[in-house]
This record gives sequence, C-alpha cells and structure tokens, in this order.
Amino acid sequence: MRSTSFAAAFLTILALTPAVAADLKIALTGVSSADGQIMVALYNSADSFLGKPFRATAAPAVAGATQIEFKDLPAGDYAFSLYHDANANGKMDRNLIGMPTEDYAFSNNAMGKRGAPEYEAARFALPASGATASVSLR
Repeated sequence: MRSTSFAAAFLTILALTPAVAADLKIALTGVSSADGQIMVALYNSADSFLGKPFRATAAPAVAGATQIEFKDLPAGDYAFSLYHDANANGKMDRNLIGMPTEDYAFSNNAMGKRGAPEYEAARFALPASGATASVSLR
C-alpha cells in the first residue's frame, strides 16, 4: 500500500512538471545599420499568421548581423516575420502604394508573389531540442 501511495504521488508530481521547452534562435544577416531595432513576430498557426503573434520581441539592430532568441517555446510548427525598424517609430513604413520601405524577412526566407508569403511557405518545425533559423533581410 505504501509503495502504491508513493507511485501515485510521484506520478502526480511528474504530471505537474512543465514539459521541456525549446529555444529558437534567429540568425539575421543583411542588417544595413545599427539604427533602430529588429521587430520580430512569431506565429504558431496559419490562422494567426501576420495577425496576432504567439510571441513578439524586439532587439537592437547591429549592422551586418543580429541574433534574436525566443526561449521556452513548446515544440511544434512556427513561422516568423521581422523587419528593421530603422527609424524606431514602432511600425513597418510603407510607400504610397503600400510597398515596405524598411527591410524585412520571413522564416525560410519565404517570399510571396504579390505581398507576404503564405504560412505554409514560412512554416518550420521547432523540435524539443531547439533550433537556429537563418534569414536575410531584403
């Protein structure tokens, strides 16, 4: 009886322990200047892609290359979009016809035909061991 109680308590504690979380590192190249910040939005579904991010962050721009990290993510499928907010106004600047005037990128270096790519083109699998995604600003 005592060993049964111990086993039940152990299983309860194990069930309450959070699952191991993965870290995502984004290695970004092509940063034209150290002005402003790199703004990153991470999405975990096609329904939320380019709408409401699962997580978002900003990192100081570093001319040439910058690394951004998301910690403690559940393993699974994700996509991200990012841009260099060079003038630090907190938004992606566009010209009169709506084309971005600040450098940007999507995971997998995905590109859309007329606008942003589809989620499936930008989607990647994040394993429980974590991963590094490399992208270049354009």
